[in-house]
Amino acid sequence: MRVMVIVKANERSEAGMLPTEKILAEMGAFNEELVKAGVLQAADGLHASSEGKRVRFEGSKQIVVDGPFGEPRSLIAGFWIWKVKSMEEALAWAARCPNPAPGETGEIEIRPIFEAEEFAPSDPTGELRRKEEQMRKAVEAQRH
Repeated sequence: MRVMVIVKANERSEAGMLPTEKILAEMGAFNEELVKAGVLQAADGLHASSEGKRVRFEGSKQIVVDGPFGEPRSLIAGFWIWKVKSMEEALAWAARCPNPAPGETGEIEIRPIFEAEEFAPSDPTGELRRKEEQMRKAVEAQRH
């Protein structure tokens, strides 16, 4: 199974403050462990929401909203994509993760990612899943 591990924002990340060298080193070492274990699929940090945009859909109308977007704890500062055997394994890795907000209460959220086969009831012929697989292969080919 794949999970998205969401690093919650805080006042520092929303103010655009970069992590300290110490936390970057700790997270780098943790990421190396994830890579060696074959768990890490992707990982990135995000700029503050003040640099972002949201697109709100109201019927067929689209409205662009400039950031910032509200309470820091409801926002995302970064993420990982992990490939694990179970939620229990994801929790075991999360227990080894350095606090993403040293000196504060940091928080990460773990959410399972839908796999294409889970949409089978909405795609009885399998055509949409075949197209999805072709798209994923094309994206992977572009990465290499």
